Amino acid sequence: MTNSDPKRPLRVLQLTDPHLTAQSDGVLLGVNTRDSLAAVIDEALKVHGQPDLVLATGDISQDASAEAYRYFGEQLQAFQCPSLWIAGNHDDTPLMTAIAAEFQADPRQWIQGGWHFVMLDSSVHGKVFGELSAEELTRLDNALFEQIELPTVVCLHHHPVDIGSDWMEKIGLKTREGFWRIIDKHPQVKVVLWGHIHQELQQQRNGVDLLATPSTCIQFTAGSSDFSVEPRAPGYRWIELDPSGSVVTEVRRASQFEFKLDESSTGY
Repeated sequence: MTNSDPKRPLRVLQLTDPHLTAQSDGVLLGVNTRDSLAAVIDEALKVHGQPDLVLATGDISQDASAEAYRYFGEQLQAFQCPSLWIAGNHDDTPLMTAIAAEFQADPRQWIQGGWHFVMLDSSVHGKVFGELSAEELTRLDNALFEQIELPTVVCLHHHPVDIGSDWMEKIGLKTREGFWRIIDKHPQVKVVLWGHIHQELQQQRNGVDLLATPSTCIQFTAGSSDFSVEPRAPGYRWIELDPSGSVVTEVRRASQFEFKLDESSTGY
């Protein structure tokens, strides 16, 4: 699949951690997650217009309900482009994958606009932390060997680096060495993109952009030792990918969205 206009960069929208529920009035720490998602989608359309591709990087549902996944797919109809979904620790991976398939959002590899996208499953059933199985690591390695000429974005849910937050360090990606061993031998990888941490992060490692993105609902306090949330607006990441391999990205927040966050909570 190719970009409609090869002269301009591929425009990619990342939405992550919506934590939707089956009920329309479902809330997470006081925030109605359907309303916050709607505010983020409206902001993206208002500020950036239509993307060419949407990447949904996990925790789509808080209650792992079919209703939540279908609602998410229906909301993405606001975008006239494909979407790719991966599971997070709150998701029911088989169920999410089945419903993603209804929306043609289940491919694990994707080529568009001169870029290659690899979608990884770092979820572990019944656990908050993430792992990449030996099978998943082999799939990643093979996918990168298959498309060695194309600049590549690798997506997963769990953070594969230390983000300076003690409580989140325990629930990140456990199988980091094997992951980075593969990434390091494939110089066409330009971006590693994830969710899970409910905050903005942008670093570089060996020339690879490491990007994490605010949740479309609640935000975790950056650098906190213990669980902590802060009343920042929900957001998204916009990425423009040039076929040459260059990357331009920014995070935007739906600052007009009004909510009353339960800041006293000790978990979610």
